[in-house]
Amino acid sequence: MDYTEIDIKTAKSLLPDRPQESNKGTFGKVLNIAGCIEYEGAAYLSSVAPLKTGAGLVTLATIQQVINNLAANCPWVTFYPLRDYYGKCIASDAFCDLKEITGKYDVVSVGPGLSDTPAISAFVDDLIRYLNNTDKKVVIDADAINVLAKSGAASLPKNSVITPHPMELSRLIDVPLETIQKERVHYAKFAAEKFGCCVVLKGHNTVVCTRDMEIFVNTSGNSSLAKAGSGDVLTGIISGLLAQGLCVRDAAVLGVYLHGLCGELASVDLTVYSVLATNQIDYIPKAIKRILEA
Repeated sequence: MDYTEIDIKTAKSLLPDRPQESNKGTFGKVLNIAGCIEYEGAAYLSSVAPLKTGAGLVTLATIQQVINNLAANCPWVTFYPLRDYYGKCIASDAFCDLKEITGKYDVVSVGPGLSDTPAISAFVDDLIRYLNNTDKKVVIDADAINVLAKSGAASLPKNSVITPHPMELSRLIDVPLETIQKERVHYAKFAAEKFGCCVVLKGHNTVVCTRDMEIFVNTSGNSSLAKAGSGDVLTGIISGLLAQGLCVRDAAVLGVYLHGLCGELASVDLTVYSVLATNQIDYIPKAIKRILEA
């Protein structure tokens, strides 16, 4: 199956402009819906990464307990409290809290660290149903993908990108993991056709398949990225690029390359054993500089 390799020249051609005459609105606003009491780190990573990538503003919509625990360490992020389910995760009816503010944001990202509960399932179903009727740019990851697998979603927002790892894709399309791993390009394309959205199938040589069936295979990255929280950083990077005006295709292609390059650069200093997801965020500036200088 024909595909295009994503290399540093491709990445450089896609970097968004940074006009001098600008403000935070120029570079876009991200509404990140993430986190629960057990997975606060996912909310942190997916909220800070868009800012490091260049987004103008990120608002984390989550439960008050997570906000209380993160706020002191996230002075760059704004917060929007959602009603909770027994203080543990977002409540099933919390979409009522979000509906009136989503229009203020250029990008909605949803999924990192939400947890796997009936309350989250009801909340995500309501949110995706609403977004399906908009032109909003959407990034769907992690627990939100698992909700879609359970609900049997037939389609997703046309300007959305889903970022499954192979097991999440296995649940989503009901194909064995081993089969997907043998034909990664084929099943990324299958999912893009099925859901009418862009698919980023994570892993070694991450595959991007667009809504228009363009296929790209990433060439950056190494085993340092095989670490908890890495996917949350990628979600944030893609969200940040979308906020700056890139289309879904370009944000996904540039995002996976930039994320992989962060792992490469971090492992030079830290080794492939010791790179944490927070280190990936720390190396976003160096990775962008490397791309600019290519």
